[in-house]
Amino acid sequence: MVHRKKSRLPIVLSIAGYDPSSGAGITADIKTIAAHGCYGVTCITALTVQSTRGVMRVEPVQGKIITETLENLADDLAIAAVKIGMIGSAETAQAVTTFLEHHSIPTVVLDPIIKSSSCADLISQEGLQIMKTRLLSQAHVITPNIDEATALTGMAITNLDEMEAAALRLQKLGAQSVIITGGHLNPPHDLVCRARKKPTFLKGKKIQSRSTHGTGCAFSTALACELALGRDLLQAAKAAKRFVEAALRRAPAIGKGTGPVL
Repeated sequence: MVHRKKSRLPIVLSIAGYDPSSGAGITADIKTIAAHGCYGVTCITALTVQSTRGVMRVEPVQGKIITETLENLADDLAIAAVKIGMIGSAETAQAVTTFLEHHSIPTVVLDPIIKSSSCADLISQEGLQIMKTRLLSQAHVITPNIDEATALTGMAITNLDEMEAAALRLQKLGAQSVIITGGHLNPPHDLVCRARKKPTFLKGKKIQSRSTHGTGCAFSTALACELALGRDLLQAAKAAKRFVEAALRRAPAIGKGTGPVL
């Protein structure tokens, strides 16, 4: 691999699906990356037919194209951080995992997206298995919400103690650090669980809004940017949480369904 001088702008790579409504996925990630003063590059894992009213269809991109895209970017650019969102298929999971195994990326943030907010499946069962057995261990930090943490661990999460137990289980499965976002709890809490450090709960405020599509994407991408800018994990998590809360407060009322958070 060719080594080049680091850009003044940290380069953040988003590996995610394409949402035509720009509420989540690649186009939402680009907005978040730009808002943090970083430079965003992308690899699309799947095309979707969706709007604010939900996901109608998912069409995965061929694994060969994903591999070629990632290798071409890595050969050209000094990537400071990678954010992984929607995987979609086992072929994609295999391609992304193999890429990470062959490249030393300083920061890898995995947002383990399993279903859309409209309950459409966004990863196959075979892809989910690869995520559990290989991809989790390649990420420096994973950012599941409560439902995703439950799907990965098989553990019910209804309170803070169960949230902590699930985070510790995810670390045993191979994740280095875990942030479980608890926006559905009342009051909302996020849990930051770092290796060899005491778990930390971050209390938030419940913000009423119908424009909540893409909150998970915004958080994980903001986290990747903050880490690329040199923050430690706890600082980055706090900053990413503030970013999402601010986005929720000023979210535009767009569409007939669940609008975008930014």
